[in-house]
Amino acid sequence: MYMDSLDRRILDHLQQDANITNQTLAERVGLSPSACLKRVKRLHASGIIDRVVALLNPEATGNSIYLIIEVTMERDHKLMYKRFEDSALAAREVKQCYQVTGESDFMLIVSVPDMQAYDRFCDAVLYADDNMRKFRTLLSRKRSKFDTSTLLAPEKP
Repeated sequence: MYMDSLDRRILDHLQQDANITNQTLAERVGLSPSACLKRVKRLHASGIIDRVVALLNPEATGNSIYLIIEVTMERDHKLMYKRFEDSALAAREVKQCYQVTGESDFMLIVSVPDMQAYDRFCDAVLYADDNMRKFRTLLSRKRSKFDTSTLLAPEKP
């Protein structure tokens, strides 16, 4: 779908605050409220806006331990990778899952309330996969930046 500069400005504002009223959004991008709403609905219908969610404060919800886990598989086999990926995606602790290149095969971002929950996660997802060769866990001491926005590709001339 073609997006012009107004669509991009709308998306920039919505990525910062999806709870913004249509009236305020329209004022900020220089459109009438009806024209703005029409564009937002088109962005939803086209799939550019995938979903709108509420971001929770991890400290307030009790899941304040974030772990970055590098997973290396034993064998490079598409079906085995898919099986591991399905298991990771099904685990509520996994907040992000990336299949990567380099020394590791997957990178997981995991959130748990305590180390006992992490141990249960390891047993259920990591140790349970017979194709997993090794994993390395990095414990996040501090989150300096957390941004859910997507950098938009430049507008084509």
